[in-house]
Amino acid sequence: MKLAIIPVFFLCLTAGPASAIVTLGLSNQNFGLTGIGGNASGEGQSTMSWGSCTFDGTNTNCTLSGPYTGFGTGGTYSFVVSYAGNGPFPLNAVSQSPGSNLFFAQATNNFSLVITLDQNNAPPISFYSFANFNFFFTSSAICTGVPATSCGVGQVGLTKGATIIGPVTGTFDPTPTIKTSAGVISASGYGGFSSIAPSTWIEIYGVNLATTRSQIWAGTDFNGYQAPTALGGTTVTVAGLSAYTYYVSPAQVNVQVPSGVPLGQQPVVVTTAGGTSSAYSINVNPAEPGLLATALFIINGNQNVDAVFSNALNTFVSPVGISGLNTAMAKAGDQITLYGIGFGQVTPNIPAGQIVTQTNQLQMNLEISFAGVPAMVTYAGLAPGYVGLYQFNVVVPNVAASNTVPVTLSLGGVPSQQSLVMAIQN
Repeated sequence: MKLAIIPVFFLCLTAGPASAIVTLGLSNQNFGLTGIGGNASGEGQSTMSWGSCTFDGTNTNCTLSGPYTGFGTGGTYSFVVSYAGNGPFPLNAVSQSPGSNLFFAQATNNFSLVITLDQNNAPPISFYSFANFNFFFTSSAICTGVPATSCGVGQVGLTKGATIIGPVTGTFDPTPTIKTSAGVISASGYGGFSSIAPSTWIEIYGVNLATTRSQIWAGTDFNGYQAPTALGGTTVTVAGLSAYTYYVSPAQVNVQVPSGVPLGQQPVVVTTAGGTSSAYSINVNPAEPGLLATALFIINGNQNVDAVFSNALNTFVSPVGISGLNTAMAKAGDQITLYGIGFGQVTPNIPAGQIVTQTNQLQMNLEISFAGVPAMVTYAGLAPGYVGLYQFNVVVPNVAASNTVPVTLSLGGVPSQQSLVMAIQN
């Protein structure tokens, strides 16, 4: 059985409890703030010391830990910040209000953060995210150094040289959250449209979308020819139906939309061990076709369609050489292969989430043209051996030579939204 993996260039790239706020009892492990002054908007900024830090010769690792409640059975947590080198701690504290004891952290350079909840009588869960948590210094905190007007975090931050140390509490929201703008699009390498279609591939963006750094499906995740609906503890539904999960990470999830999704505005929901996201509403059309056209093939400002020669699938059509790829220009009579998503149903019917095991044919009429000249399409259907990937074998028509011959398509008489070109020589 051919492994059902979408080609590498596709990625431009279990149900959990309901939403819960984790209440943190932060231990005083050298945790403190030192004011560095404010800005024009009155924000108090402070350098932050964080728990116990050690340098291993390559990276500095800082740990803060303590008890937590409000999530599952409760237990203990640890925040581990890691950054390259032995330089300053990479986070600052910011408070919007000078009199407030509330603050949040702001990155000053690259770092990684792992938040691990070690549940009582349950497996630990690690969240790879820096979003959705707040800190509070308690009323028994101590201010030292340069006198400040008050012992509030904001006032200390506004006063250069003032310091604050003492007991800290906080909250962390592990709930997955989808971005409110462009949080769900069709696969970006195929147009990145704001509407989707049944059985197409989509990308979801946000925070806390997975409790694993990153994971792509493997052959072992399949049940025979059936793709997985859960990966790394993340599941997605579209209109309440389970989607097929190809890739998960805290910031991005890629899934195939299930076949039976109704048309019109439909909810997209992500669930992890940290909870269930609010629904993201997106429009579903019968088809939302897009040809593979990646940033690698933007040449002199023009988006070339990703095309390969049908008799040499390792050679791409391109007007210039591209490092690491075999390339050549096409000419009239050449047979080339294009790939796409979102082109609708095929005959015989092949539902979403299935490895394609036979040739098939698009139900809707497809026309692909070069400089307005229709091309002969010798195959138009789902690609055998893959999941949800369409293949189009096309004979290049006789057109005037150019590095930027327009490539257009229409499906069911409706033109595509993409603006694409191809290099064709005489």
